[in-house]
Amino acid sequence: MKLDNWTIYHKAVTESTNLDARRGKPGDVFTADEQTAGRGRLDHTWLSPPGQNLMLSVVLDVSDVAPPEVATLPLVVGLAAATATSILLLRQTWIKWPNDVLVDNRKLAGILCERHGDSVIAGVGINVNQKVFAPEIALRATSLLLIDGKERPLEMVQRAFLKTLAPFYANWRQNGFAALHPLVAACDALKGRKISVLQTDADPNPISGLCGGIQADGTLLVGDVPVFAGEAHVVRG
Repeated sequence: MKLDNWTIYHKAVTESTNLDARRGKPGDVFTADEQTAGRGRLDHTWLSPPGQNLMLSVVLDVSDVAPPEVATLPLVVGLAAATATSILLLRQTWIKWPNDVLVDNRKLAGILCERHGDSVIAGVGINVNQKVFAPEIALRATSLLLIDGKERPLEMVQRAFLKTLAPFYANWRQNGFAALHPLVAACDALKGRKISVLQTDADPNPISGLCGGIQADGTLLVGDVPVFAGEAHVVRG
């Protein structure tokens, strides 16, 4: 199925849309009602009840993009997810570096970007109609439905996201992340907060300090240290 500049391939059930996307070409989008082996960053498991949330992977050409610039692509995809959900909700949603979208400090969407040859496969999960989350994440997750009480067709959310992603991606390809940085900075969830960044789940030496925000090169400034990768956590108290 064609949608604007995207070609969409859908399955009822798949192991992972990111795995499906490995056989795709730039502009292809792979979606599913259910994933049996969905993943997030650091190989965290990503589970979703069948048919309740948007799960897709889009193939993006980066053949002529320098590696440091490619590293900023998760933030571009995150900006598209944050912008689309802000429009749907009629309220601000926030980017949590490097790959989450938050509302009221709860996760609404997540992004997993993986390099595959001359492309990046951008996996996106947006919680749409889910009402109940597993106890271990119930206080940290939310959905569009839980925020405003409105149930939405997944196709509506998919169209809103892809329509938003297309111009952001084109601008990034032509002008680099710096061109989109003001938009990202305006919805930075961590700036001004005391945070700790782990490089792995069991990192014994996390980088901690006051967050100076997402920088124009895609790094996160923690104190006076630019951090290129990791998982950020707000330090309470």
